[in-house]
Amino acid sequence: MGQHVSRTDFEWVYTDQPHTSRRDAMLRKYPQIKKLFGPDPKFKYIVSAMVLTQILMLYVMQDQSWKMIVLVAYCFGGVINHSLMLANHEISHNMAFGYGRPLANRLFGMWCNLPIGVPMSVSFKKYHTLHHRYLADERLDPDVPSILEAKLFCNTFGKFVWVILQPLFYAIRPLFVNPLPVEKLEMLNTAIQLTFDGLVVLIFGWKMLAYLLIGSFLAMGIHPVAGHFIAEHYMYAKGFETYSYYGALNWITFNVGYHNEHHDFPAIPGSRLPELKKIAPEFYETMPQHTSWVRVMYDFVTDPAIGPYARIKRRALERAG
Repeated sequence: MGQHVSRTDFEWVYTDQPHTSRRDAMLRKYPQIKKLFGPDPKFKYIVSAMVLTQILMLYVMQDQSWKMIVLVAYCFGGVINHSLMLANHEISHNMAFGYGRPLANRLFGMWCNLPIGVPMSVSFKKYHTLHHRYLADERLDPDVPSILEAKLFCNTFGKFVWVILQPLFYAIRPLFVNPLPVEKLEMLNTAIQLTFDGLVVLIFGWKMLAYLLIGSFLAMGIHPVAGHFIAEHYMYAKGFETYSYYGALNWITFNVGYHNEHHDFPAIPGSRLPELKKIAPEFYETMPQHTSWVRVMYDFVTDPAIGPYARIKRRALERAG
């Protein structure tokens, strides 16, 4: 089963998240940062091209063997679907049409959602807003593993299983940690997604729906692009709760690796986060950063000092007081 994790509790802190104070300091020193705010006009065309590529792949792959379907889903289709999930992350911050057109952003998110196979766009936006506003809050941040996860997946083999099952935990955890009422747009998102899935089965067959779903699942588990799930907030250096990665995989993940920059300025689209770092390098270059998402996952599984407990957490009552 492997080594047992050395931590038996989360890292509790009694200070507010660092992103708010750093944002204020950066804007005082570099007010030109505000010019980076707002959507990237190219974003919606890039995302639409990815959606259409996956629809084309349904035609290309429909007569392939199961072995080829799984292989292509892992190496190609799943990468696109994971990128579309991160496009939905951008859309949750209204980076498709701007803050003044929230409904247009939600509807575009549903379009972006189609190849993923499971309705998630509207629900993700609802819970991701809490993650930014209440980072590491024990009750409100759905990104922090539950105590049950930390206790169950507490050795090398358990952590390996946990990484494989990340898609399930990301989908189910918010419903237990802080369930929110279902919105009408979530029901619309579900109806549109199920209609699309039904059309895929009707036109291309069940294997092609499986191609989409297998790709989405595999690319969120043991997959190089999935390393950002762990890299973003798991405590690899004591006292630091958010980490950036500046490597090549940012090219296919809308620069989600620039994660300190993103939490400092969620109103800046991923395409402009490298420019933010160039404007204010002294705020980021001294902080711990990751150089490989694959290495992040390897260390998470094999290092007994890292696991689901390796997260900073804030007590809700102390923060309210």
